[in-house]
Amino acid sequence: MTAEATWDAAPGPLTGEAADGGRPLRIALLTYKGNPFCGGQGVYVRHLSRELARLGHRVEVIGAQPYPVLDEEDGLAGEVTLTRLPSLDLYRQPDPFRTPGRDEYRDWIDALEVATMWTGGFPEPLTFSLRARRHLAARRGEFDVVHDNQTLGYGLLGLERIGFPLVTTVHHPITVDRRLDLAAAEGWRRRISVRRWYGFTRMQKRVARRLPTVLTVSGSSRREITEDLGVRPDRVHVVPIGADTRLFSPDPAVPEVPGRIVTTSSADVPLKGLVHLVEALAKVRTEHEDAHLVVVGKRPEKGPVAEAVERYGLGGAVEFVKGISDRELADLVRGARIACVPSLYEGFSLPAAEAMATGTPLVATTGGAIPEVAGPDGETCLAVPPGDAGALAAALGRLLGDAGLRARLGAAGRERVLRRFTWEQAARGTVEHYRAAIATAVR
Repeated sequence: MTAEATWDAAPGPLTGEAADGGRPLRIALLTYKGNPFCGGQGVYVRHLSRELARLGHRVEVIGAQPYPVLDEEDGLAGEVTLTRLPSLDLYRQPDPFRTPGRDEYRDWIDALEVATMWTGGFPEPLTFSLRARRHLAARRGEFDVVHDNQTLGYGLLGLERIGFPLVTTVHHPITVDRRLDLAAAEGWRRRISVRRWYGFTRMQKRVARRLPTVLTVSGSSRREITEDLGVRPDRVHVVPIGADTRLFSPDPAVPEVPGRIVTTSSADVPLKGLVHLVEALAKVRTEHEDAHLVVVGKRPEKGPVAEAVERYGLGGAVEFVKGISDRELADLVRGARIACVPSLYEGFSLPAAEAMATGTPLVATTGGAIPEVAGPDGETCLAVPPGDAGALAAALGRLLGDAGLRARLGAAGRERVLRRFTWEQAARGTVEHYRAAIATAVR
């Protein structure tokens, strides 16, 4: 569905009552990057939009490439729609950092996007926000609230003045990624390149400080947002996200694969800590010969992880899978003896919640918000310090050798997710802040 097609067919006001007792809302959910198979933003948009519709609201997702994949369910037809707001898609595969043809340029925003890329910057948060503002300005009165998913671009400023109460989700400040990438950068040229790439974080700081309502997914992220972005604490509200517990659930029919460890890594970047897990696997295999790792993510052709796999001779013990469906992912996690989150930092950690929901025992670091999700060491997971391959190896070896401990942690993890981290709970909490933002705008 194109932006124009959705616009021409824009439905009128909703009637009746939503599941939370208030009137149904018309929600514009903005996402500048919506890949459902790589990173958490696409997952967030997909599941939150579905649960908002289940509560009785109408959600129009407005996104750029890679476009989100939305759930289509009986009874939700027409209540969750996608409006494509295309960029120049400069980072698409197989030709990332491409130079567009002359006939691809449509306006000055396209020229700005290319110029920023040519000078080593990342333009998408700014250029998407400018396109989104122009699109919304032409559709006054069609939405009750606009929900931005981590764009934090200049185009979002002043939306209230044209009739759109604004709520923004910041999963975690990208300044954290910048800090970790700079620490891992080798040589002054690489450090200059990293600083330029993350130049958009200066814009995000300025915008975040002027936003009326910021949602985030954990207490850890809330602290980072107030400290790194300078947002007033009273404007930042925690609404935890979670797992689809209907899909990610125990299934005794799925056979457990001896020695299997599963992890999710959307990119070979220092933040994800995958290189430390590879090093830990090499240590574990000295005592557990069948230990092997399945990584949900793209196999890196070069870089720290590829070098570690080669250095330790683990080519036959590390497998990468990508582009799998949620159902295939759930079965993969169910069949593992252990799920592992080796990240140095996470703003929430969906992989931890999803693994726990299946009843698969978890080994996780204490980086960022992971302890808020995974729970206490020894009760719902085995927790280790971030960046410590030796501690990871010890925890993995301990779990592989203790079936009783695996069963106990798996059951306790599942119960924790059911109590605290479901998408329905996330949607209900988000709607509360929508209504507060609308009430404030009316005053």
